[in-house]
Amino acid sequence: MAMIAMATGFVLILIGLFGALSNRNILRMIVAFAVANTGVNLVLVAVGYMDGRTAPILNEAVPVAEATTRIIDPVPQALVLTAIVIGVGVTALMLAYAYKLFKTKGTLDISQYTDLKW
Repeated sequence: MAMIAMATGFVLILIGLFGALSNRNILRMIVAFAVANTGVNLVLVAVGYMDGRTAPILNEAVPVAEATTRIIDPVPQALVLTAIVIGVGVTALMLAYAYKLFKTKGTLDISQYTDLKW
């Protein structure tokens, strides 16, 4: 199960990178970055998965003495939650910049932005 999730994550990363590098439309590039971000999150979840373990909740079902062998480490899951929040913020910032560029230039094609070329 974890290998399928990891392979899917790497495929999403590659699709996102290809889309970001091959498109000239800024909105398509932003969507490609979001796809790559989802792939990274999926790979992180797959790395933290351990077969046969349970959630990190200590109660009657999981005694404290057996906790290290029976529960999953919650750190990768916490990192993915943080990465999701940061990814949404970065995507919102990219969309705000794209909107401002469209309002000033009237296009989203990056080949039209030649102001800083020599």
